[in-house]
Amino acid sequence: MTRKYFGTDGIRGRTNTFPMTADMALKVAMAAALSLRDDHVGIHQNRAIIGKDTRLSGYMLEEAMAAGFVAMGMETILVGPIPTPAIAMLTRSLRADVGVMISASHNPYEDNGIKLFGADGYKIPDTLEEAIEARLDQDMSSDLPEPDFIGKASRLDDAQGRYIEFLKNSFPKGLSLEGLKIVVDCAHGAAYKVAPQVLWELEADVVPMGIYPNGRNINAGCGATATQALQERVVAEKADLGIALDGDADRLIMVDERGARIDGDQLMGLLARRWNEDGRLRGGGLVATVMSNLGLERYMRSLGLNLVRTPVGDRHVVERMRQDGYNLGGEQSGHMIMSDYGTTGDGLMAALQVLAVLKQQSFPASTALNVFTPLPQVLKNVRFESGKPLEAESVKKALARAEKSLNGGGRLVVRPSGTEPLIRVMAEGDNPELVESVVSDLCVAIEQAAKPA
Repeated sequence: MTRKYFGTDGIRGRTNTFPMTADMALKVAMAAALSLRDDHVGIHQNRAIIGKDTRLSGYMLEEAMAAGFVAMGMETILVGPIPTPAIAMLTRSLRADVGVMISASHNPYEDNGIKLFGADGYKIPDTLEEAIEARLDQDMSSDLPEPDFIGKASRLDDAQGRYIEFLKNSFPKGLSLEGLKIVVDCAHGAAYKVAPQVLWELEADVVPMGIYPNGRNINAGCGATATQALQERVVAEKADLGIALDGDADRLIMVDERGARIDGDQLMGLLARRWNEDGRLRGGGLVATVMSNLGLERYMRSLGLNLVRTPVGDRHVVERMRQDGYNLGGEQSGHMIMSDYGTTGDGLMAALQVLAVLKQQSFPASTALNVFTPLPQVLKNVRFESGKPLEAESVKKALARAEKSLNGGGRLVVRPSGTEPLIRVMAEGDNPELVESVVSDLCVAIEQAAKPA
């Protein structure tokens, strides 16, 4: 079935522009309630959980979705600003039928999105997405219950505290962060309270950044996608390392004591090696996406471990992990999934696992976190307004030329973004000049094909 509304990570778009409107949010909630009841796994507790990040539009969408669930007779619990992985955790612990996270992750505040989690804490399956989509363009008024059977909404005041305890329980017993000075950039997003708090409770010396959300400053020059300010602050504070989260705190980028940026590939490599040494790594390696650096693949091979690649998106990573029994996976961008602890990407959980290794090794971050030498990698985005530029004959010929020029000495990945009108062009290889040339030539070809006729 071709998806009309759901992308690789739920429904996302510009606020107050279809489909990211209050009316659509209402319909998504109603359709989800009906689909759970009639088409999928059935209602158990008749309960929905709704969380959000700090975007201004979160107020509008939160209330609209609550109205939709209540209208269909579901008990609805609002938890306010909280990280996406906390919604996955709360959906399970509160035995809810569905969890909702209202967030556009790393996008600017003008955008927003709706992510849905099932009762098991995993993102809802394709069958349920399809059932919801089928209802969104239909009149659901005939399915509304009688007045005696509408639901009610309430707020859960200790949701953040529950998540903090959940995080702390993943940290090794008897170990603390005492002696570590950590700068944490919360991107003025969903983790602006819980991230500094959990680090402080584990006895770190915490320097917080990005903790003053105003509805419009989420991800603005800060967080996991804009780490320059954090890099400078770590050096200025003489801190041991820095932690950067994105708007909904499901991804992690780190900064070492010298101010160098450490991406998800290095962090996955570190955890894979340590967990393998401790006998904790399952599956014989880790799951990553086509965007992970070839250097990570070579490093894993040197350890006698596998690197299994999936399409981009933590959803695909999780599916492969569950299918083949891996307990570690993630993306270069910082999504990291540790199935021994959670069901989705969790930036704070990943940070605590990395910090535990740092404490046990007693190495500076610049030594401990750089586990392999990455190959030169270039990633550029080409924006387009309409059409399918990758299907143009000129682009197909340019792709063939690019593959031939790399000649087995590197990798090329060209794909449309799942959340924005962008074509992402990535190449890597041992020859940096060749990699740069390949990407630039391809971008020019795509730009030409994307121009209106």
